[in-house]
Amino acid sequence: LSSPDHMRGKISAVNSIFIGSSNEIGEFESGIAAKILGTVPAVYFGGIICLCTVGLVAYFSPALRNMDLATLEK
Repeated sequence: LSSPDHMRGKISAVNSIFIGSSNEIGEFESGIAAKILGTVPAVYFGGIICLCTVGLVAYFSPALRNMDLATLEK
């Protein structure tokens, strides 16, 4: 792990908050989109937003995209 020992608890807490809230936020977004767009278009809209998010993260985070996990473990 590349995180310092004294920061792992804090990192784990933030990770838990993001994981715990992501489902509820996604359900809220899906419900609003389904009400406005309809069920099937809302599913397409969610998929497109997901792909765009992954693309933006990959584009704006070259360090994350080029990370070699084999060298981090050594």
